[in-house]
Amino acid sequence: MAAQNGKDLLIKVDMTGDGFFETLAGLRATRISFNAETVDITSLESQGGWRELLAGAGVRSAAISGSGVFRDANTDARARQLFFDGEVPSFQVVIPDFGTVQGAFQVTSLEYAGSHNGEATYELSLASAGALTFEAA
Repeated sequence: MAAQNGKDLLIKVDMTGDGFFETLAGLRATRISFNAETVDITSLESQGGWRELLAGAGVRSAAISGSGVFRDANTDARARQLFFDGEVPSFQVVIPDFGTVQGAFQVTSLEYAGSHNGEATYELSLASAGALTFEAA
């Protein structure tokens, strides 16, 4: 796989609840992380005293974060409203030359900042709220 442009990693939100996805505008940095808890089943009989883990057990989750500047009133308003309403709509994360991850996410953090001689910025964090799907590129 060749090097990819970071700007091509996109976070998209279902704007209307009917599968119309739009890129959250103005993002400069985006990140998705996948997590899986482990279930330790080590016992006195574990070979050589090595830890054993229970396959397929534990909670899996994903987290999305992004930061950027205000560029689009529609997606800015949608992100803000999702936070205040506590909704869990479908989001897509497009990972260049890898694929698209899709599923329900909740906006868990929304931060606004600005300096006297700079632009207003925002940061948001999302937590998965159900099963995710993956479609290869």
